[in-house]
Amino acid sequence: MFKIIVLISGSGSNLEAIMQACEARAIDGNVVGVISNNADAFGLERAKKFNIPSKVINHNDYDSRESFDAALVSSINRFEPNLIVLAGFMRILSPVMTSAFQGMMINIHPSLLPKYPGLNTHGQVIANKDTQHGVTVHSVSEELDAGPIVAQARISVNVDQKLDDLIERIHKAEHLLFPKVIGMIASGEINLKKTGLDQEVIYKNYEI
Repeated sequence: MFKIIVLISGSGSNLEAIMQACEARAIDGNVVGVISNNADAFGLERAKKFNIPSKVINHNDYDSRESFDAALVSSINRFEPNLIVLAGFMRILSPVMTSAFQGMMINIHPSLLPKYPGLNTHGQVIANKDTQHGVTVHSVSEELDAGPIVAQARISVNVDQKLDDLIERIHKAEHLLFPKVIGMIASGEINLKKTGLDQEVIYKNYEI
């Protein structure tokens, strides 16, 4: 069985999309555990609804980023996962995590990377009058939002696009793209380890 661990910090809407895809067998694998750094994350309730084991590791209980990451690594390794998915996990990872799971960890970011790494991507799109926006699934590296791109989904931005509407459209794109990519990794169509972090990226582009 292809085993997936999902790390969350908040609502967990992408987590739910992934769990639904597993249940529908669109992903040939299962989410075997959910870990959050936030005890109040609503995603923990979503995990409970699907009877997925969950664990809270509060970063405030650790005196350094590295010690928190070491606790994450230890907890994740107990599941012996094939893939670690960052789904709204609002922590910058240290080399303790990135080296432990090189070629096994993906993140989804709400922009067409390398454009707009970091926060406030939607506001930047509107402020700069961009005609396209989107989401990127990428391998996780030590540098924030800079790992090799695995796939992107693009949407057209309306001239009078409101911020809340744009965010909602991007969420829909995330919920379509993330399970699709995870399914392709589980089936072997995408091999993150074969690609590696310093080799040619796998690139798939979707219009949504």
